[in-house]
Amino acid sequence: MALDQNLVPLRSTRSLPLVFAIGAAVGVLGGMIGLGGAEFRLPLLIGLFGFAALSAVILNKAMSLVVVLVALPARMATVPASEVAAHWPVAANLLAGSLLGAWAGASWAVRMRSATLYKVLAALMVLMAAALVITHTTTLGTLALPLAAQVPLGVFAGFGIGVVAAIMGVAGGELLIPTIVLLFGLDIKTAGSLSLLVSLPTMLVAFARYSRDGSFAVLGANLRFTLVMAAGSIAGAVLGGLLLGVFPEAVLIPVLAVILLVSAVKLARHD
Repeated sequence: MALDQNLVPLRSTRSLPLVFAIGAAVGVLGGMIGLGGAEFRLPLLIGLFGFAALSAVILNKAMSLVVVLVALPARMATVPASEVAAHWPVAANLLAGSLLGAWAGASWAVRMRSATLYKVLAALMVLMAAALVITHTTTLGTLALPLAAQVPLGVFAGFGIGVVAAIMGVAGGELLIPTIVLLFGLDIKTAGSLSLLVSLPTMLVAFARYSRDGSFAVLGANLRFTLVMAAGSIAGAVLGGLLLGVFPEAVLIPVLAVILLVSAVKLARHD
């Protein structure tokens, strides 16, 4: 691991009300489109709060894990557990790749120089912007592939999603949901619930890999910061869910995509 990864402020000096408010704002953005918003939180951890790339990823992963743990039981109230359980082969198929991808992605992240990691994160932000636009502005069909092709593609897609989720510190729903719809032909509501079931163990694997690295100390040093921002993100996501449909997606999605692209440019230029 490059030494410059450790050049981070071990404790944020920001006021906790501000931390909560920023977390809530991120949660609202994600909640309005049915996601957690971690992709919007990552550039703020770097640009506003001054964390180095790897430290920001680890903190973002911890917050994403808390948000998913809270969202999963709430989601089960919307989509019955029995309905989700009926599609366990889909989750197992994706997990076969995503668990390996999460470990590999976290391993690559801790070995990258900070300058390289900033550029990789910038590229992934562009990917997230593209996924956001495609998912919300087009009608997702299904590829209707035979099982012999579906299974290996599911493992391959899961691996890629696991890598992206680990490197960015996100849950990966932005990529999992359209993958489940396209590859396995499930409706988007069921896909959303299944994505959480895939995300949780995938994040735990990435978290376990990060815990073996010295930079993981940033989490312990900023535990209160992390919990307050995660609480804000959860509160904001609830509010954003209530605002779902208030703002037309034709306006909201391009605005959010631009936010991601601007964040990508700033990360790419980060020293």
